[in-house]
Amino acid sequence: MKKLQILLFAILMSFNFYAQEKTFEPLRIIAIGAHPDDCDSKFGGTAALYAKLGHKVKFLALTNGDAGHQDMGGGVLAKRRRAEAQRAGEILGVEYQVLDNHDAELIPTLSVRHQVIRAIREWDADIVLGLRPNDYHPDHRNAGIAVQDAAYLVIVPNVTPDTAPLKKNPIFLYMQDGFQKPYPFSKDIAVVIDDVLDQKQRAFAAHESQVFEWMPWTMGMKESDIPSGEKERLAWMKNVYLKGKPLDETALNALKKWYPKTDVTKVKNVEFFEICEYGKQPTDEEIKYYFPMLK
Repeated sequence: MKKLQILLFAILMSFNFYAQEKTFEPLRIIAIGAHPDDCDSKFGGTAALYAKLGHKVKFLALTNGDAGHQDMGGGVLAKRRRAEAQRAGEILGVEYQVLDNHDAELIPTLSVRHQVIRAIREWDADIVLGLRPNDYHPDHRNAGIAVQDAAYLVIVPNVTPDTAPLKKNPIFLYMQDGFQKPYPFSKDIAVVIDDVLDQKQRAFAAHESQVFEWMPWTMGMKESDIPSGEKERLAWMKNVYLKGKPLDETALNALKKWYPKTDVTKVKNVEFFEICEYGKQPTDEEIKYYFPMLK
């Protein structure tokens, strides 16, 4: 009798475990930038947190980055940047796709809009992240417009009819920037990334052609200014690109809202997001569901 009870208990526990496993439905998040490395720098930490929790994240670069270098370009550079993106995706635990539109020539045409709509639908996205359409780089601005133009249309059956429409409009979010006109970025959602900062930094460093060659060149640096050792290069990169800045009042207020039980004065690294009014407008409780790391 006792053996039978033990067997029944084991079966019941297995069933409960299976039922719990079946009820977990991973969120599906797609971040869309203009170039390989855009999403890494603005969303890499939060993406890593999603991946650790078992959710599905995809980075999409709308151009292949074939103009972003001082000594090479075209197909050779595009191939290199695609390989760098794949390495970064592996480090973060996300899928990385790079389209073949030319760097520095991105325009929010109907064709590009179709590409964005298809990508969002095929990923069955719950959350879509994009750039704000005000930025120094025309590709960044136009990538932002293309994502905005896809919002709402992703649920319209007769738009881009070769891909099945989504049943509900995703949440559309902007990734952070520092531009002030026509209005500054709004820190609607805050995600602390201190625990995955090293992962984000290593993913960003995987874009070697940009981090250690192209961007230093644009800042007037010489090749001799860049360290050669892996550890030295990583330390140099952290100091030049990813050095933490003091959190201002708006940042601290956002942290207090989403991390009420945390001493925010000890937080060093945060990624912020602004809710785009063109997508689903989530309540605070829904944001906690869609950002499970806030729980």
